[in-house]
Amino acid sequence: MHLLSEGSWMKLGVPARLLELVEKKPALLVSIVALVGTTAAAAAPLSQAEHRASLVTAVERAVDQVAPTAEAAPLKLVWDGADVDGDGRADFANPTGREPRLHDAYGDGEFGARRDGGSRRHEGVDYTARAGQDVAAPISGYVTKIGYAYAGDQTLKFVEITNPALNYAARVFYVNPRVEVGETVAIGQPIATARSLQRKYPGGMTDHVHLEILDRRGDRIDATRMITAEYRPGNLTVAAAD
Repeated sequence: MHLLSEGSWMKLGVPARLLELVEKKPALLVSIVALVGTTAAAAAPLSQAEHRASLVTAVERAVDQVAPTAEAAPLKLVWDGADVDGDGRADFANPTGREPRLHDAYGDGEFGARRDGGSRRHEGVDYTARAGQDVAAPISGYVTKIGYAYAGDQTLKFVEITNPALNYAARVFYVNPRVEVGETVAIGQPIATARSLQRKYPGGMTDHVHLEILDRRGDRIDATRMITAEYRPGNLTVAAAD
């Protein structure tokens, strides 16, 4: 099948949408031609007028198949929290809105990662953060404790939130708290700002917030079981102890 000039396409009555689409994404012309060629090859012998009408119809169908992919909105990273009480609303939230910390000079940020040469396991999930950014409450509940991440170091604190109705608690480490013990907080509400870890861990640790989730027995569980991520169409916007 021979490619036609723009004037020839217009004479055939091909929709202007095709010309606009191909002008924006020339590579799509190959897909459209292939689809039209397949349709033409499968058709029975036609008169010249019938062939012209069939060609226009084939092109329109090809554009309809290709255009949705070409015109799709950019993908947005969306974090979903588990709904453990079945009320249709998320009960957990990503505290920084960013991805978990990957491998760096000090190890990995995933739950269960090796620490101290394998003598212990990482009891939380590290979510990357920009120093000074807001840190959101990972669950709703009451602030039951504000403490220090390390004995003798009063710069790196954590906030503990307990939800008696869900029987879960959460702790976010390496923050400057903006709430007080006894205060009621809602999921997603800013409760602190993230601290830089570069002074404590010089030479390559990624700044992050360490999130621990405790179940009704007090056991720590993998936060990525409760907070998952997927890419969905939309405007692209983005918004962790060792």
